[in-house]
Amino acid sequence: MVFDKIKKAFAGSVSGGDFEDEYIEIDLGQEKKENKVLVKLFVLKQYEDVTEILNALREGFTIAIIDIKILRQKDSIELKRAVSKIKKTTDALEGSIAGFGENTIIVTPSFAKIHKETAKPKKDEQNRFESY
Repeated sequence: MVFDKIKKAFAGSVSGGDFEDEYIEIDLGQEKKENKVLVKLFVLKQYEDVTEILNALREGFTIAIIDIKILRQKDSIELKRAVSKIKKTTDALEGSIAGFGENTIIVTPSFAKIHKETAKPKKDEQNRFESY
């Protein structure tokens, strides 16, 4: 094992032994990839901005918060295309997508789900159904 070689190397230097044939290779260039969740903000100004969002989602650890206000005001058809493409990719990655308000979309990877409340019937409607 590596530790045995290190131990022998230190033992050899203390006793004056020669260990030219033995060496230990340590790879310091190894990068640790963190598996932390990243919440990233995006502004969808044009359809081409979708590529950056999709690349971040495909990495698997990004929750995207997307501001769609600028593209919504500029071109609603392009916005529909962009949102459709984001939704298809999200479905393929088994993630969740939801709109919040008129100008924000949140997209999560497969390990996170967005809680979507179903609309409760109003009291008048509820009372009408209970009377049957």
